[in-house]
Amino acid sequence: MAEGDRKRQPKSEIVVVSALKDWSCAECGRGGSLLTMDDRGPLCLGCADLAHLAFLPAGDAALTRRARKASGLSAVVVRFSRTRKRYERQGILVEEEGLERAEAECLADADARAKRRERERSRRAEHDLAFQAEMAKEIARIFPGCPRDRAEEVARHAGARGSGRVGRSAAGRAFDPGALRLAVAASVRHRDTGYDELLMSGVDRAEARLLVRDEVERILEEWGNP
Repeated sequence: MAEGDRKRQPKSEIVVVSALKDWSCAECGRGGSLLTMDDRGPLCLGCADLAHLAFLPAGDAALTRRARKASGLSAVVVRFSRTRKRYERQGILVEEEGLERAEAECLADADARAKRRERERSRRAEHDLAFQAEMAKEIARIFPGCPRDRAEEVARHAGARGSGRVGRSAAGRAFDPGALRLAVAASVRHRDTGYDELLMSGVDRAEARLLVRDEVERILEEWGNP
């Protein structure tokens, strides 16, 4: 296939599966309600670098379309129907900023406003604000060059209750420096490098991580030694 032909191929869709039974992540050994497949086996969203994405259930075509358009990284969530013997779409995973932008565009619709209020209530309920504030302080101590708003953002994502992210692990709750470094590195990977674009273009996760590793380490070193 010619190079020009490859460039014209549609981007492959990242697929996340809603689990029907217990399973274990091939990388960290944990389970969860959602998984994606890797060459080594199933991966939890944290190990697949998708845990920062927000779930948008199917049902609102306009909101779904706008959210995917506004999100640099997205995935489709499917679940196997034993009755129909096939996988069916349950919704999508998108970046929270993209979802919020899409919701803002849909706010003229009364149903969209109601859904936004419900999401805000759920978000406030799952966030342990005091815990996240302490985590942000510890991140700022370890990485004094990290912008304050970024440290707070990392703490919100990593420390969300019930998220299964590194901040809710035993090491994260104890503010283990290694665990917090992983959380900051994940934020840098997604926000400050071309990692998401590589994933969306079909590059394997391990290869994409390798391609951006030096840039991630450079930023972490700068933040750790301002």
